Amino acid sequence: METAMSATRYEPTDRTVPTRSRDRASYDRELVHAILDEAYVCHLGFVRDGAPVVLPTLYGRVGERLYVHGSTGSRPLRMAGGADPGLAVCLTVTHVDGLVLARSAFHHSLNYRSVVVHGIAHQVTDPEEKRTALDALVDHVVPGRSTDSRPADAKELAATAVLRLDLEEVSAKLRTGGPNDDPEDLTLPHWAGVVPLRTAYGVPVPASDLGPAIPLPDYLAKL
Repeated sequence: METAMSATRYEPTDRTVPTRSRDRASYDRELVHAILDEAYVCHLGFVRDGAPVVLPTLYGRVGERLYVHGSTGSRPLRMAGGADPGLAVCLTVTHVDGLVLARSAFHHSLNYRSVVVHGIAHQVTDPEEKRTALDALVDHVVPGRSTDSRPADAKELAATAVLRLDLEEVSAKLRTGGPNDDPEDLTLPHWAGVVPLRTAYGVPVPASDLGPAIPLPDYLAKL
């Protein structure tokens, strides 16, 4: 049975406790989910032939699982499949929320929110779970889109592989606020502060071959 602590937060491990700025680390489950759900691209790191490889890719979350997909011929999906017990990976997601400009070059920084997930990724072989994962990937980009598009057919499913990574060894890290200038620099004649950054959606552009009878879906109009 889950304890109240484990139900609301992830337990820290040696790999999820940062060596610097430990006060910025968080293991709050809702915060981790919110950071993951707001981003579109993750970076998937693994080791191939003794060398590190990091690939940017789309992902989707279903409860306490993340799914990433790719061609059945892609490196991580081949390495995690078959009789292999899985692929050791590190998956990261980062939002940049502001540019922090200090009076000294040394103290320039970023305001950010990030999540790091360590674990063993496994290739999804169950057809029902695979469809659920692919729907989650589509809906992660635009919620509601999976029911407003043709689902993958048998040939497309055969050409697509999906990795599953459980959210168990997880941490978030955040920086907020203004610059941390040294006291002796506060009188220097240089502007200091934060330049906020945000992601903004543009006006949807219909495909050139889209018929006039097909209106803009509500889920796009609400972006």
